[in-house]
Amino acid sequence: MNTKPHNLSKMKKLLTFTALLALVTFAKAQDFKFGKVSKEELQEKVHPMDSSANAAVLSKKERIYFVLTDYDGFMQHREVTERIKIYNKEGYDWATKKIFLYQGSSGAKKEKVSNLKGYTYNLEGTKVAKTKLKKDGMFEEDYNDFTQINTITMPNIQDGCVIEYTYKIVSPFLVIDDVALQYNVPINKINVKITTPQFYRYNKFNNTKASYFPRVKESREKRTLPTRRGSFLGTSATENTSAYNNTNNSYFEDILTIVDTNVPALKEEAYAGSMGNYISKMSFELSAILNEFGAPQKSFSSTWEQVSKSIYKRPSFGDQIKRTNFFDDDIASIAAGIDNPFQKAALLSNYVKTKVKWNGYYGVSAYKGTKDAYKEGEGNVADINLLLIAMLKSQGVNANPVLVSTKNNGVPLYPTRKGFNYVICMVENQGQYVLIDATDKFSSLNVLPERVLNWKGRLIKDDGSSNWVSLMPSQQSQESTSLNIKLEEDLSISGKVRQMITSNLALRYKKRYMGLSKDDQVKSIEEDKGAIEVANLKLENKDNNALAISYDYELTDAIDDIGGKLYFSPLLFMAEKESPFKLDERKYPIDFSIPFKDKYKVNIMLPQGYKVETLPQSEVMEFKGGEIKFSFVVKENGNFIQLSSEFDLKSAYIDSADYSVFKEFYGKIVEKQAEQIVLSKI
Repeated sequence: MNTKPHNLSKMKKLLTFTALLALVTFAKAQDFKFGKVSKEELQEKVHPMDSSANAAVLSKKERIYFVLTDYDGFMQHREVTERIKIYNKEGYDWATKKIFLYQGSSGAKKEKVSNLKGYTYNLEGTKVAKTKLKKDGMFEEDYNDFTQINTITMPNIQDGCVIEYTYKIVSPFLVIDDVALQYNVPINKINVKITTPQFYRYNKFNNTKASYFPRVKESREKRTLPTRRGSFLGTSATENTSAYNNTNNSYFEDILTIVDTNVPALKEEAYAGSMGNYISKMSFELSAILNEFGAPQKSFSSTWEQVSKSIYKRPSFGDQIKRTNFFDDDIASIAAGIDNPFQKAALLSNYVKTKVKWNGYYGVSAYKGTKDAYKEGEGNVADINLLLIAMLKSQGVNANPVLVSTKNNGVPLYPTRKGFNYVICMVENQGQYVLIDATDKFSSLNVLPERVLNWKGRLIKDDGSSNWVSLMPSQQSQESTSLNIKLEEDLSISGKVRQMITSNLALRYKKRYMGLSKDDQVKSIEEDKGAIEVANLKLENKDNNALAISYDYELTDAIDDIGGKLYFSPLLFMAEKESPFKLDERKYPIDFSIPFKDKYKVNIMLPQGYKVETLPQSEVMEFKGGEIKFSFVVKENGNFIQLSSEFDLKSAYIDSADYSVFKEFYGKIVEKQAEQIVLSKI
């Protein structure tokens, strides 16, 4: 009897049933109701479309709209609800949420959070256990001069749990914060709706550096409600009561909607700089306030020149540079007899560093004011660097402020005062200039902290003129290493390391080591270097702010004895272990942050009774016509083996279009450094 048709029919029914079941399950998963989490969500072990994800946003819902009030005009409301799946311990960070609230420069207006609640869900046997967010999981702290952070930490976090929270921010401000449309974990479903009244015109911007762009729908709806006409524009009803009536008024609302599924994660890539520069987001610029007839009543669209001027005119900015009487006597002798403006800048910046400690807060506006910061010995970025500029100007130095957007603030998409969150100092003389940041005790002229190295800043002069200046280091940093190697009879290795490090690399090393105890410095040097013991460690500041490092070492795991032959890499623990560039394709450019040159001189003493059997082959390689060079030259010289190696990176930026070629180039460098010397017995 032929049973194939019957079996085929059964198979079709089974497949149809499976497909319907999957469809129902998917539909159920997409129907997110706050407070109701399914067993299927809790049982999920890995993300179905991204198995590398440590967490995933199952649902992100955001609503921004304006509510009309009689006395305060339109108030902005921002409602956020998120449900997040945490797969493992690496995803536990997602159990902490920070809510940023702008407090206003005057203190009278401020954003407030309300309707905050959250739950953590775990599967206990076959039942869904629900743990409520309580007050001991909520914290408040100051972030900078005018911003407060409300932090929530979800309770009872375990592998596989699901968390969800919801809150509302009520704001008296018309500025709409950026709406993030992507995270570094996948988003299963995103639903964003921004509704603005016709009286406020906003320009909308996508981040053009992003690789994910959602579908955006725009529409307009009519709204009618009884209100006072003047309140449309945020006018206080007490100012001119005769201008109001209680008739019904209608107006339009402009609506922007984004609904999408399976938003890919923004994957961290090695040496990508700030990943925030590449996240998909929607930005809104308030360009004009219109009257009820649609005519502009006030325009806000700006150029960078207008933004720069408006910041300079603030009492907390421009006025601070003019105040000098409180420090004149103190600094009179510091720069006495010095004619060179750059030398004066170095002396006075060091003086400011000793007098005023940075409190960790960013900002382009002085928080305490330069006078109070000077007297109290503490201030924010603007307090310190505007104070330095004021001192330099009082000494006849051509010093001016440079507005900066730090790496964690990203690159602004349009001219806006929010685009800058930091200020540094520029000194000019005879066509040359130096940049200074006096908040960092290890920084120096033209050696800025890495947080500041974000492409370009905006120079503002006394006459109101402004222009862009590069923030990127013009001087190539160098790290020169001398490595002496002696092979002992027990196959251990001993020797000495001497390093001279300059410019931004020196700043990086100083920040890493100088604040540590001697023991912790040794531990930091030994980290990731195998079975090494470091002794007689010395760190010394040299001229031009260079850093000298020297230490003795013993290494017990660097030589392999195979059949009486000795195998080892000439760079030992200095060699690159593996290439950080593993992706087949790369979406973002490579950003090494600073141009640098790595130089190694290695001197190996041959042990008695052994001769050289094999040496790595010397080689010189170039990338993109010499933009980056690598050389590896090894030779035998009597009882010694000598290696000279250099990695010369003239440009810190490599376009993503060149990634595959650079990946291959860098991979060859790692392979070359791993090649071994072979010694055999005489």
